[in-house]
Amino acid sequence: MTEFVLTYRTLPDYVGSPDALAVWDEWFDRLGRNLIDRGNPVFVRKTLGNCDTETTLGGYSLIKADDLKAAVALAEGCPVLNEGGGVEVGELTILNRGTTRAGKPREG
Repeated sequence: MTEFVLTYRTLPDYVGSPDALAVWDEWFDRLGRNLIDRGNPVFVRKTLGNCDTETTLGGYSLIKADDLKAAVALAEGCPVLNEGGGVEVGELTILNRGTTRAGKPREG
């Protein structure tokens, strides 16, 4: 299976509430074994370059799926879509694992 990153685009005034967190938990549960890393929300941010949109980076997750179409189908249930936000789905090209370049032995 291939790994994908989901980046969440939220409205600038979005803040998670206990009810919102419960909805996210339910969605993560539905992702099941496709979920690699729940990721973390982003509440403090700074943009560089051309980021002129009405949304801001809201967080990320890592999932696995057979292909882009399957990853998009999983992302379609994301709660941020009901909050006026969006999801970007990207297929990862694994060049690094943790702090080490994949395939290169760690020195020291």
